Amino acid sequence: MGEHPIADQILSLLQGRWSESFEHEAVRTSEEAAKIRDGYTLQQGAKAILVRIKTPEGKKFAMLVMPADRKFDSAKAKQVLASKDMRFATEEEVEEITGGIRPGGVPPFGNLFGLRVVADPSLFENEKIVFNAGRTASIAMLSADYRELVRPTVAEIVV
Repeated sequence: MGEHPIADQILSLLQGRWSESFEHEAVRTSEEAAKIRDGYTLQQGAKAILVRIKTPEGKKFAMLVMPADRKFDSAKAKQVLASKDMRFATEEEVEEITGGIRPGGVPPFGNLFGLRVVADPSLFENEKIVFNAGRTASIAMLSADYRELVRPTVAEIVV
């Protein structure tokens, strides 16, 4: 499904759990995706942002996940990640970390890429979340299952 094997990998993890998947035209932003996902709101979208952080142990990458209608607060995110400095991962870094997934298509499963995942608690106010798994595929699942499968650090990171 989709242009990258990550969608099939996530669907495999979801076997026996409620999920819905669909293919669509390529999208890059959460707003574009929300327009083509019938039955789902922008708020239900799980936006995944890759950041590079500087910690006492050195530079590394992490994933921030929040409802797609929200913006992250860099001061809050830096505090949660114990980082002195933070920036967005470049397009090249995103593709390298994710095995070729282009920005806008990265699913919120940072654990599959060896990344620490921090999710804002507002994400779990939605019973169901939906996200891109590549730019041409979307997957919807229960937010409780997401929490169980990904085991993110849950902390306030939005404005």
